[in-house]
Amino acid sequence: MASEGLRERALAYHAAAPAGKVSVVPSKACATQADLTLAYTPGVAEPVREIAADPEKAYDYTAKGNLVAVISNGTAVLGLGKVGPLAGKPVMEGKAVLFKRFADIDAFDIEVEARDAEHLIDVIAAIAPGFGGINLEDIAAPDCFRVEEALQARLDIPVFHDDQHGTAVIVAAALQNALALQEKTLAAAKIAIVGAGAAGLAIAKLLKDLGARHCYLSDVHGVLHTERQDLSPWHQPHATAPADWTLAQMLADADVLIGVSVRGAIPLELLRTLAPKPVIFALANPDPEVDPWQARELRPDAIIATGRSDLPNQVNNVLGFPFLFRGALDVRAKGVNRTMLMAAVEALAALARAEVPAELCAAYGLPAGALRFGPEYIIPKPLDPRLRSIVAGAVAAAARQSGIARR
Repeated sequence: MASEGLRERALAYHAAAPAGKVSVVPSKACATQADLTLAYTPGVAEPVREIAADPEKAYDYTAKGNLVAVISNGTAVLGLGKVGPLAGKPVMEGKAVLFKRFADIDAFDIEVEARDAEHLIDVIAAIAPGFGGINLEDIAAPDCFRVEEALQARLDIPVFHDDQHGTAVIVAAALQNALALQEKTLAAAKIAIVGAGAAGLAIAKLLKDLGARHCYLSDVHGVLHTERQDLSPWHQPHATAPADWTLAQMLADADVLIGVSVRGAIPLELLRTLAPKPVIFALANPDPEVDPWQARELRPDAIIATGRSDLPNQVNNVLGFPFLFRGALDVRAKGVNRTMLMAAVEALAALARAEVPAELCAAYGLPAGALRFGPEYIIPKPLDPRLRSIVAGAVAAAARQSGIARR
């Protein structure tokens, strides 16, 4: 629960006139009769004819090519759960703000009162023609997997569930750097993921694609193993642990502990059983699975990351989704594939290892040279101005190389 001071400031921020965080502003002049003639009838008929003859012309004559729909049914909003589409609207507006602030992408937030996954799929597919990309947000598992897979098959624009792939990209980039600092490798590391929802499963899949061989997951019912009868088709490929394992056994001698669950999901005393020089990512927001200060005291040899902006190593999706979409939109990609995700991982990891400009240090109130690759700087900062060119550029290049770019 937020402190009373933060609660009051947040409510005042959102209520200040005009209420909310987004608005629609015309991109062309519409001040004179001549402007009106071009903006609407009769001038608007000309681009209509062009697009009717060739749908690809929509990228030339409308905002489609720089417009993303941020869509949610409100079933898994932040750490608040199933609050409904209307209550989730502030989050979707916030996502639209981040798209504009970090990648100059226009975004409309769309909240859907959906009956079920099939209804949500049909609604999104029906409105998709006007957008250059779809950002799915805060949709509970397993519907999120069903919805994304169906839409990717039906649409010819990027469809991206950020809670899955955005989280996975940032975790993978940070983890590569953390393991290098701890003198370990992804292939040899024992990786324990606490939380087997959308984020946990996507992290496991991407890490395996990148070479991880010893990756285990747990959920509220225990460790995922082949003898469990309650696992969905999306969980089953990751049920690789021995059938008799408990959470304690999954964490014993683990080189990497990744929490994508809730506060308290990881007993603090189990941190003692991790391997020497572990990597601990406690990513539940706003309250990490384990208290990061207590974790530091208990394991001074660990590299620790959280989702919090007030601590070093913030693993946050804002490092990913704006630039993934920027790269995809710039080449009018027909989708987002694994090649593009891996390109984003490598670009983010490499950027954290590069020299940090003095002006970025100053933006965080730090002296020049204070930010440099090491245990407390394994992932770029969100305000790094190089993210757009480097990460979006890598994603765009990967889209071209993998054959799904239109230009």
